Amino acid sequence: MRRLPILFIFLGLASCSTQPEPAPVARIAKPVAPVTLAFPTQPVSQPPPPPASPSGNAEVTRRQIAGITFEGVAFDSRRHRLIVADQPGGPGSRWPDAASAGRSRDALAAINAGFFTPEGAPLGLVRSAGNTTGAWNRSSLGSGFWHDSGNPAIHRRGNFTATDAKTATELIQAGPLLIENGQTVSGLDDVKPSVRSMILWDGGTRWWIGRSGPCTLSALSNALASASPTNWPVRHALNLDGGRSSDLWISNSISGGPVVRRSAWNRPVRNFLLLVEK
Repeated sequence: MRRLPILFIFLGLASCSTQPEPAPVARIAKPVAPVTLAFPTQPVSQPPPPPASPSGNAEVTRRQIAGITFEGVAFDSRRHRLIVADQPGGPGSRWPDAASAGRSRDALAAINAGFFTPEGAPLGLVRSAGNTTGAWNRSSLGSGFWHDSGNPAIHRRGNFTATDAKTATELIQAGPLLIENGQTVSGLDDVKPSVRSMILWDGGTRWWIGRSGPCTLSALSNALASASPTNWPVRHALNLDGGRSSDLWISNSISGGPVVRRSAWNRPVRNFLLLVEK
C-alpha cells in the first residue's frame, strides 16, 4: 500500500512537466525598420520653378457686384492689345466659338464682339487689320465704338467721326454704352435680364473684357458705377453682343485660367475680340 503515494507523486510530476509553448508570431516576425530609415540621408533636390507666365500682368478676375457675377480678364494695353477676328463668310464660317478663334491666333483670351444681322452681316462698322466691313449703325446697338489707332479707346458715336474710323486699325461698333466718364448712362433697359459681354476701360491703359451673369442693362450700369470687377475704377464701359452670343475663353497662359464660358445653346457669332501680346 505504500507504493501508491510514490506512483501518484510520479504521475503528478509528469503532468506538470509540459512542453514549452511555441513563440508568438510577433516574436518571430521580421523587425520593422524604423521610420527614420525610410528617408534618404541626402537632401532631395527640388524641381525648378515653372517659367514665368507669358501673359505678364494679365489675370483672371471674378467678383460679385450688387448680386451680379462678373468674370473676365484684366490687362494693360502697354503690354497687350486687342485685335478683331472677323469672319467674312458669316458666323461660324471660320471659328465655331471663341476658343477656336483665340487658338488660331495664339491669343491669350477671346470674347464675342459686335452684333450681326439675321443674314450674318455685321450690325455696325467693323475694322480688322485695317480692312472695313459693315456700315455705320445709328441704333442704340451702335452707340459706342471701341477702336485702336495705336492708343485704344472707347468713344460715344456722337464724338467719333467717319474720319476717326478710317484711322483705326481695329474697331468694333456696339452698344449701348454702360458707363461714360465714370457715370451711369440713362435710358437703359431695366426689364429684360440676360447674360452680358462687355469691355471696360479706366481711361488710361487698364482694360477688362468679360461677361456678367443675367441682368438688365440698367442694373449692369448701376453695378459698374458702384464698383469694378478689377482693382481700378471703370471710366468707360461698352456693351457687346450678349445672350446666346456670349462666349468667353481665357487660356491657361493667364493667371487664373483656363476659363471657358459658353452655353450649350449658344449660337455662332460674326466676330471676336482677341487678346494678344504686343
